[in-house]
Amino acid sequence: MVEKKNYLAVDLGATSGRTVIGTINEDKVELRELTRFGNELIRMGGHVYWDLYALYNEVIKALKKVADEHITLTSIGIDTWGCDFSLFADDGALLRNPLSYRDSFTVEAMEKYFKERYNRNKVYELTGIQFMNFNSLFQLYAMQLENNAALRIADKVLFTPDALIYLLTGKAICEYTIASTSEILNPNKGDLDESLIASVGLQRSQFGKLTMPGTVVGTLTPEVQKITGLGEIPVVAVAGHDTASAVAAVPAKDRHFAYLSSGTWSLMGIETPQPVINTRSFNLNFTNEGGIEGTTRFLKNICGMWLYEQCRREWPELKDLSHAELQERASKEEAFRSLINPDDSSFAAPDSMTMAINTYCRRTSQPIPETPAQYCRCIFDSLALRYRQVMDYLREMASFDINVLHIIGGGSKNAYLDQFTANSCNITVLAGPQEGTALGNIMLQAKAGGVVGDVWEMRRIIAHSIELKRYEPTDKEQWDNAYVKYLEITM
Repeated sequence: MVEKKNYLAVDLGATSGRTVIGTINEDKVELRELTRFGNELIRMGGHVYWDLYALYNEVIKALKKVADEHITLTSIGIDTWGCDFSLFADDGALLRNPLSYRDSFTVEAMEKYFKERYNRNKVYELTGIQFMNFNSLFQLYAMQLENNAALRIADKVLFTPDALIYLLTGKAICEYTIASTSEILNPNKGDLDESLIASVGLQRSQFGKLTMPGTVVGTLTPEVQKITGLGEIPVVAVAGHDTASAVAAVPAKDRHFAYLSSGTWSLMGIETPQPVINTRSFNLNFTNEGGIEGTTRFLKNICGMWLYEQCRREWPELKDLSHAELQERASKEEAFRSLINPDDSSFAAPDSMTMAINTYCRRTSQPIPETPAQYCRCIFDSLALRYRQVMDYLREMASFDINVLHIIGGGSKNAYLDQFTANSCNITVLAGPQEGTALGNIMLQAKAGGVVGDVWEMRRIIAHSIELKRYEPTDKEQWDNAYVKYLEITM
């Protein structure tokens, strides 16, 4: 590669979004954050919504900045969180801002769906997706039960990255990796399952054309070109699910790896050539989500740094204390004094996370944390032990040996938790990149343009561009004993 290429990654998370310019030159990729903005929930009329218009406007602002800075842009790619979707009328208008997976209207919908529409085992057999009440299938069912007016007249149902692509290009697609989070995609058929779509009163034609990651969808519409001052810039369907883009950026040398995408959610899994759908994966509630180049991301969702983030909100007196300083204080507290199951339902959306931890410790006859450092130590110890539990499941079900764990995402900066994870899982941990999602997004744009070849070339370039931190396991006996305690408390 000789010619310098610039790509714009639009990376939208559940609390904030940003746009990043990725430049590929020779055998390296460099990132520069262009814009950053909040992604605020709107509470209105008994529901919780995302503001799709605001997100679209932030993309427009970023494109204007590209034009103002005279950046020669090769293409644009968009990734977001999973499950949520927008509804459009037959004239192309957005019918209503999309509901958020944080809305409680789906709390009972999943079990009701299994009683009235489809057998639980059959749904897993068709999709291989972990059961969570906010999956798109159950959102659609809950909307149908409420006789949602927008759903009644919807011409198009587009997942969040696809909805933004539609607003930018006028092209309606259904990108594979984001569709795989919905519990509607049948991975063995390679398309949305028509029987599941029919079970919520919809038709396959209402969803976009199935599109694989790394596909050029179209160019900016004349309207967007006029507003931004840009020309016919191609828009690429990258791995629209942010975790899929992040996994594409794992700087692995071969397939003998597991990954941990560490952020608000932790997602731990492996890359497999085929879905893993069997009685064991069903009983353990593992999920099979779409990857790139025909792979499957076989993984488990774990409630990750959400616990820590919510606790910090309750400590305004620590607002000037850095994460690293608080984490160092936590590392000096007594190990394994109090342990929790991070995936206990009581931690999903409590009014007070510290009170939820207190209640859990009281219920399990453990000491209640008394200081922020003790709360943090409880969270980090518990997450590391939960990671070990999931790693043991992966080792059991993988068709290959797992020799290394790659920790990617913002949580990879937590050196103490990285070391705890190496100790707990008894495995070499390589931490980085922190910007995995943006890197994967950009490299898939480069792949779509023929600048790079397959995923292994993508990963080689990323590995050549970043510095990984290595953590080797220590204190095996101590962590083995703690794991026994963890299982006694949580099982």
